[in-house]
Amino acid sequence: MTTPSLIVFDLGGVLIRICRGWSEACIAAGLEVRGESSSHTASGGRHEWAEKHGIGSISSEEFYRRASESMSGLYSPDDVRRVHDAWLISEYEGVAELIDSIRAGGLSTGVLSNTNHAHWVRLTSRRMGGTGEFACAGMVDHPHASHLLGLMKPSVEIYRAFERMTGYSDRVGEILFFDDLAENVEAARACGWRAEQIDHTTETAQQVRGHLLRHGLKV
Repeated sequence: MTTPSLIVFDLGGVLIRICRGWSEACIAAGLEVRGESSSHTASGGRHEWAEKHGIGSISSEEFYRRASESMSGLYSPDDVRRVHDAWLISEYEGVAELIDSIRAGGLSTGVLSNTNHAHWVRLTSRRMGGTGEFACAGMVDHPHASHLLGLMKPSVEIYRAFERMTGYSDRVGEILFFDDLAENVEAARACGWRAEQIDHTTETAQQVRGHLLRHGLKV
């Protein structure tokens, strides 16, 4: 069996600890959970605009406004921006060192993330036009995001686009992908990638190292 040569990470839940829902992010932003903002109906309305934001079809400013409108003004656009900013919490311990180790071992690295412009700016390095707030996302060789590709996981198209852009269309069996969502892992495997699910509730670097070892890689 071919040994993986390209190690690919999701961001949220694998490299970056994130809030897992509106209420958690409100609290992180220092805002109260208002009215029915956490209800299924409100979540559905926000999700519609979040998806458009996530494929780059609307700007971050429009997303804040539309999300505010979808909650009947319970939160202002500026409130939504604060909650959205608070969604990103911190890097998981040891992930930057993990990426360094992988690259030092002669392997290529990548990111394939469902994200958006406002988050991507904070997640990428200064050389990529970002703020460098989260160092690990700017360390990989092939950083790719949904809002730049105009596609989102778990669609087959985003995996194929990643393959083309990295030159791995004929080497999909050499890609090893880590994501915290089962549906994204399953979609990657259906495309011929190797893929493993990460538990976002615990530190992730050791989980990745364990999976790498099982795939014949010691880093």
